[in-house]
Amino acid sequence: MGATGLAGAVSAGSAYGAPGGGGRAAGADDGRVEFHGAHQAGILTPQQPFGGFAAFDVLARDRAELTGLLRKLTERCRTLTAGVVPEDPDVAAVRGPEDRLTVTVGVGASLFDDRFGLAGARPPGLVPMPAFPGDRLDGKSCHGDLSVQVCAQHPDAVLHVVRDLARETAGLLRTRWRVDGFLNPPRPEGAPRSFVGFKDGTAHPDTTSEREMDRLVWIGSEGPRWARGGSYQVLRTIRLHAEAWDQVPTAEQEKIFGRRKSTGAPLDGRVESDLPDYGRDPEGRVTPLESHIRRANPRTPGSEDSVLLRRSYNVDQGLAPDGTLDVGLVFCCYQQDIARQFATVQGRLEGERFADFSTTTGGGYFLVLPGVADDADWYGSALLGS
Repeated sequence: MGATGLAGAVSAGSAYGAPGGGGRAAGADDGRVEFHGAHQAGILTPQQPFGGFAAFDVLARDRAELTGLLRKLTERCRTLTAGVVPEDPDVAAVRGPEDRLTVTVGVGASLFDDRFGLAGARPPGLVPMPAFPGDRLDGKSCHGDLSVQVCAQHPDAVLHVVRDLARETAGLLRTRWRVDGFLNPPRPEGAPRSFVGFKDGTAHPDTTSEREMDRLVWIGSEGPRWARGGSYQVLRTIRLHAEAWDQVPTAEQEKIFGRRKSTGAPLDGRVESDLPDYGRDPEGRVTPLESHIRRANPRTPGSEDSVLLRRSYNVDQGLAPDGTLDVGLVFCCYQQDIARQFATVQGRLEGERFADFSTTTGGGYFLVLPGVADDADWYGSALLGS
């Protein structure tokens, strides 16, 4: 199967990092996540156990209706994340403080067609997600005008928010595709494990460093003014061929990844947090040259510019029609430049061995809008005002 393999399916501590900090709480007592700010919540926010991802087609007929849609979406997200729940049984499960609810909204390349007069505002880096070698993309499960990421402490909150937003925007949005996921708890500590049994997200950029985030995550002066403070989002829905993977001996699985399955340590290290030293192993006798962590992040001069921020979730959809397990990953990452970061890492992974055990079937590229500044601001205000 080719490289899809893994720009996502599992990082086991590669160039794909997992969120480790950031995301201000509105109040020290209740822990709810602040909705307003220069950047949207749900990117640097410490990752909640449950996440849902949905893409929508916009049905608005003109720019005025699009503006109304984004204003309505902003107001609803502001209300829900604040924990101000209307007297409505459909959203009775949503509680901002307990759920640490975040809603993160992005736009896709298709929004910049001739419907709303936005063609000239599309950044060159925002394009439809291409099919990479090994992908088996289902067109019905790809792309979209808008993306919405909902993350919370409880799964029912994720579902109720998605339902609420669909109801409140009825006639203006149509769901194109949707997938929900969850994190496995760390066992016994460190990064959680994915369904291949390896720790996922051991290595990640320092989300507490403004300098690192400005270099790797946030769109700055290199992008259009309306997008500054936003971030490019890549979503990939990936199925794991679990039965085939389970036939591979553990020692061989470790060579495929470059890490110990028991501890998460690199093959030349002792503990999960150790960094591999490829300079002492130029021929790959300890960490194979084709191993995932070495392909994803070879730690050579320049490769540090392709590091990105992962925020992925495991997916379990029971059985596929052929009776095999339908499990995998909704891979999500944030970066300043898709071509420089995700696409570069994806290219290095082409032909890696783990690609034989996973297939990407859907997803898309989106630009998560800058944050909402205050009560008078709304998603896309700079874009629609441009």
